[in-house]
Amino acid sequence: MSTVPDNLRYTETHEWVENIGGGRYRVGITDHAQELLGDLVFVELPALGSQIRAGNPCGVLESVKAAADLYAPISGTVAEVNDALVENPQWLNEDPHGRGWIMVVHADAAAWDGLLDAATYARIAEA
Repeated sequence: MSTVPDNLRYTETHEWVENIGGGRYRVGITDHAQELLGDLVFVELPALGSQIRAGNPCGVLESVKAAADLYAPISGTVAEVNDALVENPQWLNEDPHGRGWIMVVHADAAAWDGLLDAATYARIAEA
Protein backbone atom coordinates (compact mmCIF):
# COMPACT_ATOMS: atom_id res chain seq x y z
CA MET A 1 0.00 0.00 0.00
CA SER A 2 1.23 3.48 -0.89
CA THR A 3 2.14 6.17 1.61
CA VAL A 4 -0.26 9.16 1.54
CA PRO A 5 0.92 11.90 3.97
CA ASP A 6 -1.94 13.84 5.56
CA ASN A 7 -0.21 17.23 5.29
CA LEU A 8 -0.19 17.16 1.48
CA ARG A 9 -2.90 17.69 -1.12
CA TYR A 10 -3.23 15.59 -4.26
CA THR A 11 -4.48 15.35 -7.84
CA GLU A 12 -6.19 12.49 -9.62
CA THR A 13 -3.10 12.32 -11.89
CA HIS A 14 -0.96 11.38 -8.86
CA GLU A 15 0.89 14.59 -8.06
CA TRP A 16 1.20 15.93 -4.52
CA VAL A 17 1.34 19.55 -3.38
CA GLU A 18 2.70 20.94 -0.11
CA ASN A 19 1.85 24.46 1.05
CA ILE A 20 5.23 25.85 2.17
CA GLY A 21 3.92 29.37 2.83
CA GLY A 22 4.12 32.73 1.13
CA GLY A 23 2.09 31.57 -1.85
CA ARG A 24 4.66 28.86 -2.59
CA TYR A 25 3.80 25.22 -3.14
CA ARG A 26 6.23 22.29 -3.39
CA VAL A 27 5.20 19.66 -5.96
CA GLY A 28 6.13 16.04 -6.61
CA ILE A 29 4.70 12.70 -7.64
CA THR A 30 2.97 10.41 -5.20
CA ASP A 31 4.28 7.15 -3.82
CA HIS A 32 1.53 5.44 -5.81
CA ALA A 33 2.74 7.09 -9.04
CA GLN A 34 6.34 5.99 -8.55
CA GLU A 35 5.14 2.43 -7.86
CA LEU A 36 3.15 2.44 -11.12
CA LEU A 37 6.07 3.84 -13.14
CA GLY A 38 8.76 1.58 -11.73
CA ASP A 39 12.46 2.49 -11.61
CA LEU A 40 12.80 6.07 -12.85
CA VAL A 41 15.83 6.76 -15.03
CA PHE A 42 15.20 10.23 -16.53
CA VAL A 43 13.44 13.43 -15.49
CA GLU A 44 12.67 16.44 -17.69
CA LEU A 45 11.93 19.34 -15.36
CA PRO A 46 9.90 22.44 -16.22
CA ALA A 47 11.92 25.57 -16.94
CA LEU A 48 12.56 27.93 -14.05
CA GLY A 49 10.24 30.94 -14.37
CA SER A 50 7.86 29.19 -16.74
CA GLN A 51 4.11 29.56 -16.41
CA ILE A 52 2.32 26.26 -15.84
CA ARG A 53 -1.41 25.56 -15.99
CA ALA A 54 -3.20 23.02 -13.82
CA GLY A 55 -3.89 19.82 -15.73
CA ASN A 56 -1.38 20.53 -18.50
CA PRO A 57 1.89 18.63 -19.01
CA CYS A 58 4.93 20.45 -17.61
CA GLY A 59 7.63 17.78 -17.63
CA VAL A 60 8.43 14.16 -18.44
CA LEU A 61 9.27 11.16 -16.27
CA GLU A 62 10.88 8.10 -17.84
CA SER A 63 11.25 4.73 -16.21
CA VAL A 64 12.58 1.42 -17.42
CA LYS A 65 8.93 0.54 -18.22
CA ALA A 66 7.43 3.71 -19.70
CA ALA A 67 7.54 7.45 -20.20
CA ALA A 68 4.85 9.61 -18.63
CA ASP A 69 3.97 13.28 -18.63
CA LEU A 70 4.20 15.21 -15.40
CA TYR A 71 1.01 17.24 -15.05
CA ALA A 72 0.89 20.58 -13.28
CA PRO A 73 -1.32 20.19 -10.21
CA ILE A 74 -1.80 23.96 -9.91
CA SER A 75 -1.39 27.02 -12.12
CA GLY A 76 1.41 29.46 -11.42
CA THR A 77 5.07 30.31 -11.97
CA VAL A 78 7.85 27.78 -11.46
CA ALA A 79 9.95 29.39 -8.70
CA GLU A 80 12.39 26.52 -8.08
CA VAL A 81 13.25 23.17 -9.63
CA ASN A 82 15.02 20.25 -8.01
CA ASP A 83 17.97 20.12 -10.42
CA ALA A 84 19.50 17.27 -8.42
CA LEU A 85 16.83 14.95 -9.86
CA VAL A 86 18.49 15.12 -13.28
CA GLU A 87 21.48 13.23 -11.87
CA ASN A 88 19.43 11.31 -9.28
CA PRO A 89 16.05 10.34 -10.77
CA GLN A 90 15.94 7.35 -8.40
CA TRP A 91 15.09 9.81 -5.59
CA LEU A 92 11.57 9.84 -7.02
CA ASN A 93 11.36 6.13 -6.17
CA GLU A 94 13.33 6.22 -2.93
CA ASP A 95 11.81 9.33 -1.33
CA PRO A 96 8.94 10.75 -3.44
CA HIS A 97 7.62 13.00 -0.66
CA GLY A 98 11.05 14.21 0.48
CA ARG A 99 14.19 14.72 -1.56
CA GLY A 100 12.27 13.58 -4.66
CA TRP A 101 10.32 16.86 -4.83
CA ILE A 102 10.18 18.23 -8.38
CA MET A 103 9.45 21.95 -8.24
CA VAL A 104 8.15 24.87 -6.22
CA VAL A 105 5.35 26.90 -7.77
CA HIS A 106 4.31 30.42 -6.84
CA ALA A 107 0.50 30.32 -7.07
CA ASP A 108 -2.70 31.86 -5.83
CA ALA A 109 -3.90 30.43 -2.50
CA ALA A 110 -7.15 29.31 -4.14
CA ALA A 111 -5.14 26.66 -6.01
CA TRP A 112 -4.72 24.73 -2.74
CA ASP A 113 -8.47 24.61 -2.14
CA GLY A 114 -9.12 22.75 -5.40
CA LEU A 115 -6.85 19.82 -4.55
CA LEU A 116 -7.81 16.48 -3.01
CA ASP A 117 -7.23 15.76 0.67
CA ALA A 118 -5.27 12.67 1.69
CA ALA A 119 -8.30 10.50 2.47
CA THR A 120 -9.94 11.23 -0.90
CA TYR A 121 -6.71 10.61 -2.80
CA ALA A 122 -6.09 7.35 -0.91
CA ARG A 123 -9.47 6.05 -2.09
CA ILE A 124 -8.60 6.93 -5.71
CA ALA A 125 -5.13 5.37 -5.49
CA GLU A 126 -6.57 2.13 -4.06
CA ALA A 127 -9.21 1.80 -6.80
